Amino acid sequence: MKERMGTMILIENEHLLVEIANKGAEIRSIWNKGRKKQLMWEGDPAYWGRVSPVLFPIVGKLKDNQYTHKGDTYNLPQHGFLRDQVFVTNTLKKEEALFHFESSNQFADVYPFEFTVYITYTLEGNTLKVSWKVSNDNNEPMYFSIGAHPAFNVPFREGEQLADYELHIQPSEEMKQFELEGGFVQEKQQETVATTLSLTDHLFAADALIYENANNITLRSTEDETEQITVQFPDFPYVGVWSKYNDEDQSIAPFVCIEPWFGLADTANTSGELSKKKGIQTLQAYESFRASYTMTFT
Repeated sequence: MKERMGTMILIENEHLLVEIANKGAEIRSIWNKGRKKQLMWEGDPAYWGRVSPVLFPIVGKLKDNQYTHKGDTYNLPQHGFLRDQVFVTNTLKKEEALFHFESSNQFADVYPFEFTVYITYTLEGNTLKVSWKVSNDNNEPMYFSIGAHPAFNVPFREGEQLADYELHIQPSEEMKQFELEGGFVQEKQQETVATTLSLTDHLFAADALIYENANNITLRSTEDETEQITVQFPDFPYVGVWSKYNDEDQSIAPFVCIEPWFGLADTANTSGELSKKKGIQTLQAYESFRASYTMTFT
């Protein structure tokens, strides 16, 4: 456990060594000590330069990259701005790190609310728990979304192919699937929603796959199920699954993102009014929102 060059924090136990950047409070590395391997995507910009950004105050894209609130129009890029902000390390223990970021009137031109976001990473055996707390620092309701975007290396072992892997989705109730059309989210019309997905080259040709009412997703090899990654998010309304698709050679990148979300991209017929955005969260004056998810590596 140490801070490296003032920009990285390490936490560890007997199973895992986790490296977290102060910028974005972003997980940059999870090293499995027993298997002696890196579990997270390396962030190669040739494919996708991030590893596990936190999405806030929106998830996905806005129509025309803008929204309205109280008659004013604001512009925000895809997934918002929190992933590029430098967090303060509040608490650092061997197996736990707590970060926080205060808006301090820095974003009034793009987001008219004051807020504080706390992110805690806790190791529990071979599981990393990620906890969020969002505080509304205003005397009126605040509207926001927040989401995770962790990317995992795949395949796990040399000699395997992406096609040897599958994602198994565990529904919490009747599951719905959404798709992106021109960057806009819409419910996919189908009789049943598949709960097992093979990592074929074309799986993400139309961008991310999005689900409502899922409980957890497991990434595993069909050749050897003893090693797998399970992301659990029982209280989250949505989850996205994504990898970078290359149009030229019609293939996907060597990573898969499993992304628990409290929010969605805009629909094509959105009014643009933030308070009416699909998936938006409403937080009353001076109240706090809390949520957590886990990543288990076996």
